[in-house]
Amino acid sequence: MDLAEVTCPTCFEVFEVAIPHPDEMPTEVDYDCEICCRPMVIVFSEQGIWAKGLGE
Repeated sequence: MDLAEVTCPTCFEVFEVAIPHPDEMPTEVDYDCEICCRPMVIVFSEQGIWAKGLGE
């Protein structure tokens, strides 16, 4: 399983998430920060992997 580092848009802590299979991308996944538990959306696309807050 491949992992990617993501920075929480709320607490700015870095944690790892599993990368979906290439056939499943691009996609967006609802996720709760593993540090502060705030909700976010993690975007997996050809341009990269990043987290955004729910209001973005």
